Amino acid sequence: MSSPALEKSCHKEFDMSSLQQRLGALSKEQFTGMRRGIEKESLRAKPDGGLALTPHPAALGSALTHPRITTDFSESQVELITGVHADVEACLEELTQIHQFTYRSLRDVGNGGGDEMLWVSSMPCGLPTDETIPLGRYGSSNVGRAKSVYRMGLGYRYGRRMQTISGIHYNWSLPGVTSEQYFSLIRNFRRHAFLLLTLFGASPAVCSTFVAGRQHELQNLTEHTMYMPHGTSLRMGRLGYQSDAQASIAVSYNTLEGYGASLQDALTRPYAAYESVGIQNPGGDYNQLSTTLLQIENEFYGTIRPKRVIYQGERPLHALRERGVEYVEVRLMDLDPFVPVGITAATMRFLDVFLLHCLLTDSPPDTPEEIAALARNQHRTAASGRQPGLMLERNGAEVTLADWCLELIEQCAPIAVAVDAAQGGTRYADAVAAARSSLQQPDTLPSARVLAAMKQDYESSFVKFVRAQSVKTQQTLLALPFADELQTRFEAMTQDSIAEQKQIELADTMPFEIYRREYVSPARLGIGNKAPSFA
Repeated sequence: MSSPALEKSCHKEFDMSSLQQRLGALSKEQFTGMRRGIEKESLRAKPDGGLALTPHPAALGSALTHPRITTDFSESQVELITGVHADVEACLEELTQIHQFTYRSLRDVGNGGGDEMLWVSSMPCGLPTDETIPLGRYGSSNVGRAKSVYRMGLGYRYGRRMQTISGIHYNWSLPGVTSEQYFSLIRNFRRHAFLLLTLFGASPAVCSTFVAGRQHELQNLTEHTMYMPHGTSLRMGRLGYQSDAQASIAVSYNTLEGYGASLQDALTRPYAAYESVGIQNPGGDYNQLSTTLLQIENEFYGTIRPKRVIYQGERPLHALRERGVEYVEVRLMDLDPFVPVGITAATMRFLDVFLLHCLLTDSPPDTPEEIAALARNQHRTAASGRQPGLMLERNGAEVTLADWCLELIEQCAPIAVAVDAAQGGTRYADAVAAARSSLQQPDTLPSARVLAAMKQDYESSFVKFVRAQSVKTQQTLLALPFADELQTRFEAMTQDSIAEQKQIELADTMPFEIYRREYVSPARLGIGNKAPSFA
């Protein structure tokens, strides 16, 4: 495909003819070669809507080595991972099957009481005190211990409650795209991410336990429910995975070299507040992996990340620098509580079109001033995206969110037509038309539907609404057919993962402290160096 002209300024009127030209330069093989995969986080919850404090169920295998089922921050936070798919329906089918096995395991094994369910909202269920939220555990190997120590560090740095927020990550690639073009895509994605927050944000309310003892801008809906009347995605707003330390990281997305240098700086620069916590406490227990601004690459939170599959024994930043960007990871999608697996085929197709739009349109270099404006736009949209007349910043001026969203939708329309022409049918055009319709009828947006359902049927209670949706989802997925061979295959994955974890533990000979020091060594971040990998 032809390389987008990065030097053009976004201050100019949108050039539809340029988009059409670039669209025409894509081959049918590229359109049909799109690949996507999903990572979906969900808390395990008790019937009363409180957090399940039980260990990760043994029937789900080893969280360290299972290829499809693991945990994220907490033992209570399940992460379900599909493979890479050329077909949207095939990706959703696998995600559904992983859910089915997980629900059947929770029901059949019991895990200390077979009544747990997966919480279907991005914002967490009722939470206990911060220190009692269990950290993910991955066994006695060095890599397993490092994963737990990393999570201990996250707890010190951001608080454990913040880490219980869950979402969907959408991994996407297109054949023939260079690292330069992926970074062009990323810059445009960050500029226009407010559209996705508006269309698909589904977290306008939260249980009051999440914000207990914290400063916030939320309003009281009831005694135990806080909300923003026009909010779209509180998960992606000021309540989300943010801190003064994260805000101080100045990451450039203009080139791979600049991105790598700014991320390396954050991974190697000491931070006073974390130095005061220390690596270990007086008793010898580990508090964190390092005292630098970031412990590892995954600690840097963003709406989208450049990614590369890593080799065994390799740091993610090293992989990017040595072999370039392989795909992007979209990180701002809320769980849709009205959908059994949290995302629909239409949403996935809209994401495909949106990412193609980001790739094919002019993407000038970002600046510190623009990056600051983008953060303000994100916070405004998260907190007030459905507010009539809400203004966002664009090129030093103001424009209504609604007008800008509709502009982007219209620009996406010819892309959808082109994908449909390559793949057959009208499903991509239908997804864009559905998005346009939702924007024109804000009451149909997921965030509006959540608030309406809470108020109408659940006494304006966030926990009552999500608990009911979680039970409904559990019943729906357990009622679906699940072939014996699928059950056998997933049980084999469970056993294989447990055996693999044991092999890793038996093979360890290096003292953990040496392992930790080697892993966080700055020398491991450059080209040509490797270290044990984990996340």
